[in-house]
Amino acid sequence: MHVMAPPRALRILHLEDSLTDYELAALTLRRAGIVQALVRVDTLEDFRDLTSQGTFDLILADYWLRSFTALDAWATLQELPHRPPFVLLSGAIGETAAVDAVRLGIADYLLKDDLVRLPIVIARTLEMEDARKAKEKAASELALSQQRLAELTEHLQTSIEKERAAIAREIHDDIGGSLAAIRFDVSWIARNTQDTETAAHARSALDMLQHAIGASQRIQMDLRPPILEQGLVAAVEWLARSFERRTGISTQLRGGMQHPMLDGDIRLVAYRTAQEALTNVSKYAQAQHVYIDFSDSGGLLTLEVTDDGVGMDAAQRHKPGSFGLRGLQERARTVGGWLDVSSRLGEGTSLTLCVPLDLHPSLPSKEE
Repeated sequence: MHVMAPPRALRILHLEDSLTDYELAALTLRRAGIVQALVRVDTLEDFRDLTSQGTFDLILADYWLRSFTALDAWATLQELPHRPPFVLLSGAIGETAAVDAVRLGIADYLLKDDLVRLPIVIARTLEMEDARKAKEKAASELALSQQRLAELTEHLQTSIEKERAAIAREIHDDIGGSLAAIRFDVSWIARNTQDTETAAHARSALDMLQHAIGASQRIQMDLRPPILEQGLVAAVEWLARSFERRTGISTQLRGGMQHPMLDGDIRLVAYRTAQEALTNVSKYAQAQHVYIDFSDSGGLLTLEVTDDGVGMDAAQRHKPGSFGLRGLQERARTVGGWLDVSSRLGEGTSLTLCVPLDLHPSLPSKEE
């Protein structure tokens, strides 16, 4: 069988106490066309010194040496951050011992009686090593990509919240103020006009203005509820009462919090999670009851929103274009938490946010 030479010059460390066996291995590799430097050592100290320099592409090792075994040499390699592939080349190793060595992480083994296959074993070992390194590189690049995506998501969420806060302020200061001033003037007209038709139009305009003022206040609260500054429980309670009035769906808050004034980022993530969950209930669940449970016991914040609606299957949760739940999952990650969704058709849906509070140690004391 023809063996192609490896695409690079190989530097091989040969752990061997027999000069004859070393020379046979060197001859075999030269005949196979493998350009290499084969360095022999026969003591554990020399082996440790040379491998610590990190200059070898591969290690060949006899199993039994004078005062130690190849497994002792393998153990010393575990201290290195980058280990070259390790191949046993021995005349005194049983099948069971060889298999056990491979299970430890040794790349391959070959009997000295079958030395002609050494170039094949080395080529195969290097191919596997290249594949392993490529896999590690791909995993590292994927992890880096995921980290960058998480950082981008956090940046976008922060930017969105800042923009929401700015819009809420503009609605309050400009639109809200203008509507209040117009309402004052129209109310004056309604009180002072002697024309019944004009008075009727003024009262109708007042009703519309009151509706617009209420809508602007609701939009402000949705964008950035000031009540969040009073704590998570107060904010979600307001959200639940508003949801119940708007939809007619019975909404109950249960459980308790030892630290209602959590870190601001956690409060915001929990609030947005509850807000999105209630929005989904109103759109899709066809529910009669919703339950919101709080807990921060055991150093873990848990917020669970459960409904008794129609539920959904896995395909609905992951359908293309469905970004609500994915957005909540990314939000949860920004504070070191996670999101779990449990649902079955006809049995309702439960959405649970969990955030380890030990990642945010600067918790204020319990509110009086």
